[in-house]
Amino acid sequence: MLLIVLSGLITSCLLIPFGKFFRSKWSLSLAVLPLALFMYFAGHIPFISQGNTIVESHRWVPSLSVNFDFSLNGLSLLFSLLITGIGSIIFIYASSYLKGHVYQDRFLGYLCLFMSAMLGVVLSDNILLLFVFWELTSISSFFLIGFNNDNSESRKSAITALSITGLGGFFLLAGLILMSQVAGTYSIGKLVESAQVITDHQYYPIIIALVFVGAFTKSAQFPFHFWLPGAMKAPTPVSAYLHSATMVKAGIFLLARFTPVLGGTDAWSWTLMAVGGFTMIYAAFHSLFRIDLKGVLAYSTISALGILTFLIGMGSEEALIAACTFIVVHALYKATLFLVTGIIDHETGTRDLTKLSGLRAVLVPVFIAGLLAALSSAGLPLSVGFIGKDLIYEATLHADATVSMYLTAAAILTNICLVAAGFMAGIRPFTGKLNPAFEKVHLPHATMWIPPLVLGILGFILGFFPGILGKYVVTAVLNGMTGMPAAVELKIWHGFNLVLLLSIGTLVVGAVLYLLNKPRAGSLQLLERFNRLSPQAVFGDISHFFVSFSERYTNLFHNGFLRSYLLKIIVFAEILLLYELLIGGPIFIDYSQLSPITFYEAANVFILIGAVIMTVTTSSRLTAVVGTSVIGYAICLMFVFYSAPDLAITQFTIDTLTVVLFVFVLFNLPSFLNFSTNNKATVVRDAFVAISFGVILSIIAIKVLQQPTSIDISNYYGKYAYELAKGKNVVNVILVDFRGFDTMFEIVVLSIAALGVYSLLKLRLKSSEKE
Repeated sequence: MLLIVLSGLITSCLLIPFGKFFRSKWSLSLAVLPLALFMYFAGHIPFISQGNTIVESHRWVPSLSVNFDFSLNGLSLLFSLLITGIGSIIFIYASSYLKGHVYQDRFLGYLCLFMSAMLGVVLSDNILLLFVFWELTSISSFFLIGFNNDNSESRKSAITALSITGLGGFFLLAGLILMSQVAGTYSIGKLVESAQVITDHQYYPIIIALVFVGAFTKSAQFPFHFWLPGAMKAPTPVSAYLHSATMVKAGIFLLARFTPVLGGTDAWSWTLMAVGGFTMIYAAFHSLFRIDLKGVLAYSTISALGILTFLIGMGSEEALIAACTFIVVHALYKATLFLVTGIIDHETGTRDLTKLSGLRAVLVPVFIAGLLAALSSAGLPLSVGFIGKDLIYEATLHADATVSMYLTAAAILTNICLVAAGFMAGIRPFTGKLNPAFEKVHLPHATMWIPPLVLGILGFILGFFPGILGKYVVTAVLNGMTGMPAAVELKIWHGFNLVLLLSIGTLVVGAVLYLLNKPRAGSLQLLERFNRLSPQAVFGDISHFFVSFSERYTNLFHNGFLRSYLLKIIVFAEILLLYELLIGGPIFIDYSQLSPITFYEAANVFILIGAVIMTVTTSSRLTAVVGTSVIGYAICLMFVFYSAPDLAITQFTIDTLTVVLFVFVLFNLPSFLNFSTNNKATVVRDAFVAISFGVILSIIAIKVLQQPTSIDISNYYGKYAYELAKGKNVVNVILVDFRGFDTMFEIVVLSIAALGVYSLLKLRLKSSEKE
């Protein structure tokens, strides 16, 4: 499965050097990849439907317990089939939709990358691996949503989507890590075995809260839903692929995958039911006021995701069956409606429902596809949507008696609005009198209108033969979620009962609502008065606050002056060190352990002090460099006095090299500002900070003398410096061998700094730039 998951990533990389060959008719050949993957997964349906699981593991970072662990069970199989099956349709559709686009190969590369990321999410059996692919879906979707990067709205939508889903990913990572620490494993399969340990742990509420944020942001649940309508700025193939069948359902997959681990508690169930229930009603209601076809589909998608969250929260077997079935139902009709919308926009140049009418006269196959999808979304008998809606009502009616009525009412209200929204998107543009502006509209290439027609017909084929879906897909998914064998039998007809009455009533009332709800330009004005209270406005205010705070913080702490940075760092270090000294108890000095001060040591210290005074008071840069070199050499003599000649040699070499470099760099620079003209308060402040820092470090050095002396480390380096590294200078051996990586990164930092200095020295500004 590793090659299967990475195949899209490999293909996207190959498109970098060979992309020019796929900007023509060759682009259609890329559909072979998702189609081949679909056939691969379809071949496992008989085996997986019997309750089996395929597990595969490859070593990656075993020291951190991060491996390429993959698991193919019923749940992951369903999503893999959707990702590759819908993906095949999208690749075929995109070959014509973006034909002639200068960046068509880049778009197809992003699609391949996204497909790999989604397959990685649904197949991963290691939570850290899952998170890696989870973030890759956010990154690849960012490029897809912002594909039209010359449009400011597209760029803004991409950044918003990445910000919201990225924030959710941060919380998700924290939840996954905390969960793994409680259970002692990163394996999702083993987490299921430790479910009781996790749910009984004191951190369980925190874990599910973090996981919920990750899932809700990705699947556009209230109040994180607003990024999805904005993402409709993306090309239609992106909307059809990411926002109907794949990425937005990643959060649903996460909730379903961790239901056996975290589910079964009131906190889990009631939270999902409350958030999902409110989201599905809120979004379904909003979809009725949109006049942009993609806007209608975006809000109806949010509502459908709310329904899935709601059903997973209910947690009963009937609710889980309804959720599994509705995942397929929604993917089929919503992808169809998005593709139909794309054709309308591609041929007419608009998605405005107030301008579109009568297109059935010029786009007959597209009208048929839209009609089939709209009828399936409405739950017309003999469509797979009818079965999905029946199952939802069965789940709510058979829930706990105290809440059954309310749950069913919420489902009915949502579905009525969704019926009207589906008709608005799939039927309204084609009915009525043809707008004269569209009389010359013609049918696009077959690779554009055949894919939605296939999906629309498939929705009725599964409606006629629901046993196939129930026996080979829903049964496997249910087994994968619950871990218990179950046989799901989906039927067209259950007799005359309350569920049938509710389904027919929903369809009729929804159709009436559709007829009464005429699209008009001012339909959104009723909602705009509440925009200041909307989640988007609230998040916008929070964003503006952080921008303003960051600006003030930057101006205060990052003003561009090196001396300011050094001052703040030193003051902060002084505060921490002084705090540690104050809580560390009194300091005593055992003078008997101190060696007497010799004349040479005293003379060296006086020289050092004189060099410091000369360095900080001189107005000449070269004199300052000489002063610092004297300070360095004085320290070298201290090392010699205290029997550390190897350290003295190293220090001497570095100081000499530094002085030479400074002389070369600073020779042509002007003198310092005259000392007498400097701000006296600044001088006093800097002197106080410097002296305080020296005093604190001196006290620390004295306190170190009170600690027991251990020379084990010194003996180790002294013994093995020559035996292991073949070097007699212990200090050099430590720097080059034992701590070689530290030294290497220090060299890299110095090299970068040197390049920066060199660039500044070579910079030649124009007079206008200097001003």
